[in-house]
Amino acid sequence: MSQPKYHRVLLKLSGEALAPSDGGILDFDFVTKIAKVIKKCTKAGVEIAVIVGAGNIWRGRQGRAMNHSRADHMGMLATVINSIALQDTFIAEGLDAVVLSAVPMQTFADTYTARGADEALKAGKIVIFGAGLGSPYFSTDTAAVLRAAEIGADCILMAKNIDAIYSDDPKKNPDAVRYSDLTYHRILDEELRALDMTATIFCMDNDIHGYAFGLSDPENIYRVIMGEAVGTEIHN
Repeated sequence: MSQPKYHRVLLKLSGEALAPSDGGILDFDFVTKIAKVIKKCTKAGVEIAVIVGAGNIWRGRQGRAMNHSRADHMGMLATVINSIALQDTFIAEGLDAVVLSAVPMQTFADTYTARGADEALKAGKIVIFGAGLGSPYFSTDTAAVLRAAEIGADCILMAKNIDAIYSDDPKKNPDAVRYSDLTYHRILDEELRALDMTATIFCMDNDIHGYAFGLSDPENIYRVIMGEAVGTEIHN
């Protein structure tokens, strides 16, 4: 396919997938590879928004002894750290990138509005969503699918540290079944680890198209956008 299958996408990046294998928070060489692929996608005429998790820094559930809300607030701040790192790398690669935060923090980022995100995307900017939904108890999965709906994305691309969705953890179970196509109903019925339940139901109710694939090769982002069968396609 010479033309992109999707013209406006939301790319969800796993924070854990951005961490260097030898420890630390961010593998900037790897992030640069992602930036180069995103630049390639924009040259094909694709509008790209990005939301990144914070598993490389902090997950709210790590703060078991903490107040749940405050632990989640730390996770939101961690996503902003990742967002600023992505922005800096994208700009270094010649992309115009803006961070829009769900929580006002004008020194570091612009405040999110759906209209502001839409205008930035139409202007050719890479839009990076930080601070999740700005509320505790909601995962980055839920923030991603809501933002995808708000900006009218053709597809939400879920770049993970595993190459597809499986019936079980393939690292622990060699008999785990790899799926190339799934419905949201099946994800819920079989309790598959694709998206959290809130995000899955939201996608089902709002008919959001999704694609899960491995980020180990950043070129997979371009392949999925161009219509290649990579990873797992998710739909109603």
